Amino acid sequence: MPLSEHEQRMLEQMERALYAEDPKFATALEGSELRTYTRRRVYQAVAGFLVGVALLMAGMVAKLVIVSVLGFLVMLGCAVLAVTGWRKAPKPGEQPPAGQGHDGGGRPHSRRQGRPRRSMMNRIEDRWQRRRDEQQ
Repeated sequence: MPLSEHEQRMLEQMERALYAEDPKFATALEGSELRTYTRRRVYQAVAGFLVGVALLMAGMVAKLVIVSVLGFLVMLGCAVLAVTGWRKAPKPGEQPPAGQGHDGGGRPHSRRQGRPRRSMMNRIEDRWQRRRDEQQ
């Protein structure tokens, strides 16, 4: 369901105020680091898939079944990586789930167990309300 003009204006005002008051927090909400990581992972998986196709074709031309099977397995593995990476990629403006980031090796951390998952808008609204309460 699309937002009304009034709701869109209110949301834009909230975004501008958030960027003005706390640019570091607003930038963290964008999730650009995780988005870049998952996009790179998907691109690598697509490249691997193409290598698998080349192996499959080379095995067929050379009549080596093992090379063809290896190519098929590479294609299958890369397709799974691409699909899972694509599903996990956050949308623009969406924050990664709590506790999810990157460790030193570039792999994402697993989410903390036991914490209820809250939407990004709920977290923003809570923080906005706390700031308004502090000012009064």
